[in-house]
Amino acid sequence: MASKYEHLIEEISKMSVMDLAQFVKDLQERFGVTAVAAVAAPAEGAAAAPAAAEKNEFKVTLKESGAETIKVIKALRTVTTLSLGDAKKAVESAPFVVAEAAPKEDAQKIKKALEEAGAKVELS
Repeated sequence: MASKYEHLIEEISKMSVMDLAQFVKDLQERFGVTAVAAVAAPAEGAAAAPAAAEKNEFKVTLKESGAETIKVIKALRTVTTLSLGDAKKAVESAPFVVAEAAPKEDAQKIKKALEEAGAKVELS
């Protein structure tokens, strides 16, 4: 049986990470809520995930803008949906989280674009 939200889920699955991040921000603003991940303690006796497991999602943080602030602002705008004013504020107030849970490939692209503009970026 198909969910009544199947069409919506299909459309969301077609979105890029950056579009999805902006979509979430827009929903938060529209409804006056914030998305806070629930943290649950593991069930008693549950095994911890193997430490050697490869990480799939990365937090991309702009640590420093460097000497070429304007280039970094332009680069930030190419990898996000931030307006010029928001990108400028983000660069000037570094450290700034560019992406919270970006897939490895997207995180590396974001990092490369910002570093080429002269910024210092951290993946965690």
